[in-house]
Amino acid sequence: MNEISPTTMIRFNDSDLHYTCFIIILCPLVWNIFARLCYALIPKKTSKYKRYIVCYLLTIWIFSFSSYRDYLIRQTIQNQPKFILIDDYSQGVEFISVLLFLVGQIFVLSSFYQLGITGTFLGDYCGILMDAPVTTFPFNILNNPMYIGSTLSFFALALYYASPVGILLTIEVYLVYQIALLFEEPYTKWIYEQKNK
Repeated sequence: MNEISPTTMIRFNDSDLHYTCFIIILCPLVWNIFARLCYALIPKKTSKYKRYIVCYLLTIWIFSFSSYRDYLIRQTIQNQPKFILIDDYSQGVEFISVLLFLVGQIFVLSSFYQLGITGTFLGDYCGILMDAPVTTFPFNILNNPMYIGSTLSFFALALYYASPVGILLTIEVYLVYQIALLFEEPYTKWIYEQKNK
């Protein structure tokens, strides 16, 4: 375990940290670019079968790249300094982190269950539109439960490993998701407006 002092809580000169921060930004940026290209380039008369093929290819890309990002975050957390916690406090933090992780995964998995593969992985950009917005749990308590759940899971990981850099990376993930939503939500709304026309 790396020892920690007030001046070395985070090793900002770590090239692995720089790369992880870059991939966190790149992840939603690239999948949004790919998804918009799908919407722009798929002809209106393309068969539903071909639309599903494109959507599943997009799904493989998003899932793979997101998994790679998650791996880098975990590696960066494990390779950076950690807080030294006394035993009683450590057990409490571990319990809270496990609880937060479970809540985060409930949001992620229940969102996936409600939306399915095409709803989760930007199928509407491929012309596979839902009949109506999902209003049941977890969408009845959060607007973007998958992003919130993912962020909670990263925060739980940071707490579990008592990692200052983990907290920093969680903040970055949250901010990147919020910026992505500024582009995703209006564009998705526009897609469904075109359907109604």
